[in-house]
This record gives sequence, structure tokens and C-alpha cells, in this order.
Amino acid sequence: MLDWSGCRNARDLGGLSTADGHLIRRGALLRSDSHERLAPPTVEALKSGRVSRIVDLRWAWECEKRPSPFVDDPVYRHVPMLDDVLAYTPPPDTYAPMLDHNRQRIGAAFRAVAEAPPGGVLVHCTAGRDRTGVLVALLLTVAGVAAEDIAADYALTDACSPQPMRHTLDHLDQRHGGVRSYLLTAGVEPEALVAVRDRMIGIHSCR
Repeated sequence: MLDWSGCRNARDLGGLSTADGHLIRRGALLRSDSHERLAPPTVEALKSGRVSRIVDLRWAWECEKRPSPFVDDPVYRHVPMLDDVLAYTPPPDTYAPMLDHNRQRIGAAFRAVAEAPPGGVLVHCTAGRDRTGVLVALLLTVAGVAAEDIAADYALTDACSPQPMRHTLDHLDQRHGGVRSYLLTAGVEPEALVAVRDRMIGIHSCR
């Protein structure tokens, strides 16, 4: 067991069901806030093979202020998911502007997961809520998890409401034609979509 006491929003996405009756594999995708307070044994356990990639979505200045304990480890990738200067004011009830204004960076973050070596992937930002929430939502949608279940999982994050994620996924469909269309225009290859689904889907059906 890993000691996540240094994080407020760490959890395994395993166990969520997909529309075609599969389960997200335990340990395939984990999410959290930043790691500077992680217990040393947990840091060492993660470095020793518990995950194959850690994707840090923070801005460079956030990484400088609170360095990751994994920064010098081959497992670590720093992939800032937002432009250095935002061209919008983030609204409280949707991440739609994040999708609209940061498409190429979001595509790069998605590819960092798709191209990871075999094993689990841990995705995080500073609070483990906004950037992490959007990327995880895209990954789960590609895997086939229903929007309502994605919103319910998002609501587990630091007592968030599911409503912002519901609005975000509605916007993804209405403005961008769905997750596949959005990611393809963000520079994600079709093979990467398949790789993410294969990585995350377990062999056990929930039917």
C-alpha cells in the first residue's frame, strides 16, 4: 500500500465501468495533486516500478516553486497543459475555455500518457483538480466511461460539484464534435487513442 497522506486528491481511477461493459484497470491511471509532501517511502516505491510514467501538468514556475521529487527520475515528464499566459478568465462552472484555448498543449499531455511505457500512469497538477480533471476526463472518455460517471468521479476531488465537468463534456460534444474529433485536431494520432484505451481497459467485464 502506498502512503498518500501528503496528497489531498490522490486516487486510482480503476474500477470505473465503460459503456461496453469493461472496467478501467486498477493501477492503470492514477491522479493526484503535487508531490512535494509525499512520504519518502512512497516516493521510492513509485520510482521502483509502481508507475511507468508521472505526467506533471504544472507551469514551469510552479515546478520551480515546489519541485517534484521525481524530477531527475526517468519516469518523470513535465508537460505543461496550459499556455504560459491565459487568454481567458477561467469561469467557475466549466472548463470549456481551457479546452478551446489550450488544444495543442492538451494534445501533448494526452500523448504523454498514450506513449508511456507499459505500466501505470500518474497524472497531476498543483491541486489535482482543474488540469488533472480535464485530462483525466478526456482519457476516461476515450476509454468509454460515461460522462455522468466521469463527472461523479470529478466530484470526489476536494468536495467539488460534478456540474463543471458535466458542462465541460457537453461543450466538448457540442463545440468540438466529441473527444475523438477534439484530440485529432489537437495533433493526437488515431493510434494514440487506441493505445490509451488498450492501456486502461481491463479484461474483466462488469456485465
